[in-house]
Amino acid sequence: MHHIDRLHLEHPFMGSRMLRDQLNRAGVDVGRKHVGTLMKRMGIEALYRKPNTSKKSPSNKIYPYLLRGLVINRANQVWALDTTYIPMSKGFVYLTAVVDWASRKVLAAKVAITLESCHAVDVLQKAFNLHGRPEIVNTDQGSQFTAQEFVECVKDASSAWTDVVLGEIMYL
Repeated sequence: MHHIDRLHLEHPFMGSRMLRDQLNRAGVDVGRKHVGTLMKRMGIEALYRKPNTSKKSPSNKIYPYLLRGLVINRANQVWALDTTYIPMSKGFVYLTAVVDWASRKVLAAKVAITLESCHAVDVLQKAFNLHGRPEIVNTDQGSQFTAQEFVECVKDASSAWTDVVLGEIMYL
């Protein structure tokens, strides 16, 4: 158990199979099932992104996709926001970026250790301040983009422009 604890602290992503292999290489003859039993007894498990991270929340409204068939041919016509996971030795960091579709230019980006809507709001506000307002903001249905805080940010930005149709597309 001491060896498992030490290996788990150094490599928290390792499951019972990888731990077994490491222990066997170190001269400890043990099987995968026994390692799994010891891990359960110790209350440890492999650290990795679990499935269903994109499950829809019943409280978040689902918006239609409105870009289908649209020709995107000029800067500031469509901006895209997305967040990607960057694996680290202990957990993940999240990179949120705003990209102009026509020019493929990264307009703003932010790295954070949590996946919260405030980071999406920050990066969008930074892009607004640096580059003005686009005609369309395109996002996926991630929780940070369907959160009330983010939706309000887009609504506030669009109040001086045109009506807003929220969704995977937000017209400004």
